[in-house]
Amino acid sequence: MTPVPDGTRRPLAALWHHHRRHRPRVVAAVACSSLNTAADVVPELLLGVAVDVVVRGADSFVATALGVEGRFSQLVVVAVLNALAWVVESASDYAASLLWRNLAQSVEHDLRVAAYARAQDLDVGWHERTPSGQVLSVLTEDVNQLERYLDVGARTILHTFWTVVLVGAVFAASSWQLLLLAFVPVPVIVAGSIAFQRRLEPLYAAVREAAGEVSATLAANIGGLPTIKAFTAEARERARVAAVSEGYRRANAAAIRSSSAFVPLIRMAILAGFTCTLLLGGWFVLEGRLEVGLYSVLVFMTQRLLWPLTDLGQTLDLHQRAMASTRRIFRLLQEQPRSLDGSRALPAPVRGRLELRGVRFGYDSIDGSGPDVLHGLDLVVPAGETHAVVGATGAGKSSLLRLVLRFADPRAGQVLLDGVDVRELTWESLRGAIGYVSQDVYLFHGTVRDNIAYGRPGATDEQVRRAARLAEADGFVSGFPDGYDTVVGERGQTLSGGQRQRIALARAILRDPVLLVLDEATSAVDNETEAAIQRSLATVTAERTALVVAHRLSTIRDADRIWVLARGRVAEAGTHEELVAAGGLYAQLWAVQTGEAAHAARTGASPRLGRP
Repeated sequence: MTPVPDGTRRPLAALWHHHRRHRPRVVAAVACSSLNTAADVVPELLLGVAVDVVVRGADSFVATALGVEGRFSQLVVVAVLNALAWVVESASDYAASLLWRNLAQSVEHDLRVAAYARAQDLDVGWHERTPSGQVLSVLTEDVNQLERYLDVGARTILHTFWTVVLVGAVFAASSWQLLLLAFVPVPVIVAGSIAFQRRLEPLYAAVREAAGEVSATLAANIGGLPTIKAFTAEARERARVAAVSEGYRRANAAAIRSSSAFVPLIRMAILAGFTCTLLLGGWFVLEGRLEVGLYSVLVFMTQRLLWPLTDLGQTLDLHQRAMASTRRIFRLLQEQPRSLDGSRALPAPVRGRLELRGVRFGYDSIDGSGPDVLHGLDLVVPAGETHAVVGATGAGKSSLLRLVLRFADPRAGQVLLDGVDVRELTWESLRGAIGYVSQDVYLFHGTVRDNIAYGRPGATDEQVRRAARLAEADGFVSGFPDGYDTVVGERGQTLSGGQRQRIALARAILRDPVLLVLDEATSAVDNETEAAIQRSLATVTAERTALVVAHRLSTIRDADRIWVLARGRVAEAGTHEELVAAGGLYAQLWAVQTGEAAHAARTGASPRLGRP
């Protein structure tokens, strides 16, 4: 994985290091902006030359330096030079605008893709600990903030710098006294800029954090809107959104108070510099120590020198916002996944034998560690067999599947597929061999065909339909007005729960995996859908390995082996008939689900735990 520079302390240096391929474009943009500023100063110099021609005639600079006679001829020369300066200024401005704006767009694109890729590579556990709105805020608002700065702020800073340098050179060549007086405000402005920058830095860091809170809250509430309505919590959630929005407003207000005070300070400094040039320069002209034309240039140049500095307040504001955003972007880029891609492929032919050896696993808590959820778990699923995992809530069923899919790695022990530790396998080799159907089915906004073919984008229409038939989804899909072209909406909201489950099963079947993993695939469906899914599973698991986590025990009665977990350990294992006959934990669960436990409670008789 490519190392990411530390952008939390020196964000601009990190950008320069991280985007090396854009450096030639940066150099070209700087060159064009520099040429543009130089060409922009020339017309004011020529204004002084024109005044010199009118006042001095044959003794003017154009007459003595270029040998042009006649005042009108001299003015024509000045006009031609001015036109050339405007052409150069316009052309360089166009080129600089193209370069800076395209650079801003390219950097924005690269950072957004890189940040998304890093977020995508991070472990499932990291995303469970991090609000999705915070991540969205970085990928959208923060990246856009940096784009605005590169598009506008960088050019403004460069233009101001070269203006100070070029105008300073003109003053230095004219009068060192006027140079000193005109530049008196500059140290005040620079010192003020540094002071304001230091003050604004933490303020805008707080603004970006508050923006992330707003995004996180809005994303969570939009996603949970049905729940909010079901519990008539609209007023409460409106108040919560108002509270985080108020926090964002207050953070901005604190930054605005400081940034707004910057411009009046600069205006007073400009007034002082302009007044000094106006009075002292005029006195020099009256004393014959300074030509009228040069005096005109210096008066205009003073405004040219100082007035752009009024934009420093806005530019500094933009700069601090962008740097705060850049720090957040690089903070995401510096996050490292705990589970890294392996380097091996599954040995051919892939058979699908799954084994867990002495697996110990737990979830990280706030302090970086949490109690074990699985304690030395040993489990073997021979190739081609269907095994089920059952147990009460919190027994460790979902944790086991998380390790099989390598959403996390065990603290101790091994998870092996065909005898190879899954940590050694590439993601493509491991997950390409697995078909996964989760309890909470996620369908993407798009057509039914797109969702079924998600794990195999190149599948033909016939392959998609065959997978749908095996999952008993073809019947209801074909009944839609648009058939397989029906758009299912975000998260498949236009479909029923059972329809979503069968489309998810078809998606897994189309992948043609050697290992099919089902996580509570029938827990939230009706009896008809459950029966349909059971028929599908009986067909698709006939020639492949299957690991099924089930809540409804009726769905796994025919499994080759059932593993009963309790508090992260294997409590029992066997076939359905063996476990019921044993009268243990599984038999108790079976009695509860078949109603025997409730009947015994009413009649006072003992449940018949020994009968299947």
